[in-house]
Amino acid sequence: MPVDSQNLFGLHQYDGNSSFFSSTETVLSQGVGYGILVGFGAFFALICSGLAYFDVTFAGHKDSSEHFQTASRNIKTGLIAVDVVSHWTWSITLLQSSTVAWNYGVSGPFWYSAGAVLQIMLFGIMAIQIKRKAPNCHTILEVVRLRWGRAAHLVFLYLFLINNLFITSSLIIGSGAVIHALTGVSQEASSMLIPLSVLVYCVAGGIKAVFTSSYLHSAIIYVAVVLFSIYVYSGSNGHPISSIGKVYDNLKARSAAVPVPSNKDGSILTLFSGDGLEFGFIFFARGYILGGLMWFAVPFTLATTLGLTGLALDLPLAAKEVASGLVPPAVAYHLFGKGGVILITIMVFMAVTSSGSAEFMAVSSLFSYDIYKTYIRPKAAGREMLIVSRLSVLTFALFAGVWSIILIKIGIDINWLFFVIGLLVASVFPPISFLLIWNAVPKGAAITAALGGQACAIITWLVATQQIYGKLSIITTAASGPSLAGNLAAIVVSATICIVWTLIAPDRNASWEMLRQDLRTNIEVLDDAQVIDDEKEDLGQMAHAYKLTWIWAITLSIVIFVLWPLLALPAGIFSRGYFTFWVILSMIWGLVAGAIAIFLPLYEAKEIAKAVFGFGKLADTRKRKAVARNTEVPSKPSPDNSLRAHDVELGEHKPANGSTATLKI
Repeated sequence: MPVDSQNLFGLHQYDGNSSFFSSTETVLSQGVGYGILVGFGAFFALICSGLAYFDVTFAGHKDSSEHFQTASRNIKTGLIAVDVVSHWTWSITLLQSSTVAWNYGVSGPFWYSAGAVLQIMLFGIMAIQIKRKAPNCHTILEVVRLRWGRAAHLVFLYLFLINNLFITSSLIIGSGAVIHALTGVSQEASSMLIPLSVLVYCVAGGIKAVFTSSYLHSAIIYVAVVLFSIYVYSGSNGHPISSIGKVYDNLKARSAAVPVPSNKDGSILTLFSGDGLEFGFIFFARGYILGGLMWFAVPFTLATTLGLTGLALDLPLAAKEVASGLVPPAVAYHLFGKGGVILITIMVFMAVTSSGSAEFMAVSSLFSYDIYKTYIRPKAAGREMLIVSRLSVLTFALFAGVWSIILIKIGIDINWLFFVIGLLVASVFPPISFLLIWNAVPKGAAITAALGGQACAIITWLVATQQIYGKLSIITTAASGPSLAGNLAAIVVSATICIVWTLIAPDRNASWEMLRQDLRTNIEVLDDAQVIDDEKEDLGQMAHAYKLTWIWAITLSIVIFVLWPLLALPAGIFSRGYFTFWVILSMIWGLVAGAIAIFLPLYEAKEIAKAVFGFGKLADTRKRKAVARNTEVPSKPSPDNSLRAHDVELGEHKPANGSTATLKI
């Protein structure tokens, strides 16, 4: 609000207020908070575990270690896309996207959404490569070990575990802070209840239950996003903002009263935002195609609605409330009352449990296959590995809760974690990207790039913080400038080491055929699981899928990062008509993405539904049983079975088979 503390738009109940939420009272009671944490946790544990049971009973899958970690390597396009959306929709995605809209105006939601999409697409390319060259692996680190050796395997294992631990902590701490602010439930209690709510269905159903929970969580989040956007911009709510045009007028008035220093003419209504662009670069360092485009709609539509509406209402949010991600619940409370806050709290809980389940399964696969079976019990059989996988989920869930409490006690918050995660793990991205697309990269280059990039990132970050702010503290080390410098140092140094070293001293003995043979020989597929090798598939279709993915990734990257900003910049400060177009685009994107997320997985699961209700049998079940009897099924591969490029999992999970050991930086 402006300095006179009078609301710009006649909402006199906010006159004189310096903050929106009371420091002594919460909007919701602790009972509501615990009801969401415990009640919804139990509900989703029951539903997801039950659906996992149906998958084993009616789809013919075995309750085995392979199915637990890889979902029998048989996940269809729609569920993968929804899974990418769900596991990239952190609680911070829902909250901070509106924060950047509050801070930078219309540029905030755009750069927040664009920052991660390219990495999702690049992982799609890598997913196909892993399917072609390592179809039987459980984690990407198995490929690292066989290509670059034990030392590289241990280095990347260390970095992957750091990644999973810090991301899990950010999920728990961020959502716990919001739930505490809205309901009064302590962050310590949330830190234990959130992992426990995820633990049950992860242990019971493995990664297939995680996919199922992703669908349910995403459906609820999309319904809420669309509901908010329609309600705010439909012109039927009777508030001071009752149409797109009214929001536009209010944003112009807000820009005049409280200009944004880094924006063109201080306006909220422009992509000319220096700080917004800087934020986009930081978010890009953290960073499939359908899933990426669908995910784009969540922060873009939600922040264009709630973030801009908060400004258009001139709500009295304190700087600390904005930094804590309380813009969406404040707007929801103004528009819907307590019901709106409950909806936001449920969305946050959906986001953290879905993303958290991916991290739990990631650590489970790393510990089971990259620690236990590699270094402790190489001869471990399927049933033993299943027990180890479930115990790994249990152990990490409890450890993550305790670790999050420790961070809370020493004053670490979500803002600090958000800016620091990339510093610790961004250096992994170049060597992992080269793992299966450039066979000349030697192990020394990969190891030095990963560790050297991390060291340079940390040094750059600390030195920049000291130079700019004169001291090192939790507050100063969480500033965006030093964090951006550190993230760029991590990626640039790591990529430079990999490229220069390889050009000077390439690995002349490496070959893809040798790697493929090593993977076939040294990675054991347990429980007599069947792996579809690309030698038995249509190589032409796989090559076509690889080429098509490159084309889509490059084309969409040009559209999002080049054409879209270039077409928006000439508009300067948005006119009423251009702003109307911008808002309608965000609403349509949200509606289409929500429809795909809800209905495509249902369509793809129609055969299982028929089998559950006794109306049909699954062709895949017949094939699996025939293979188990060592007989041949004379059937022509369907598109789903012949083109696994669209069935491999990505983003939060290891491409090609549903394991969860890839990075999200």
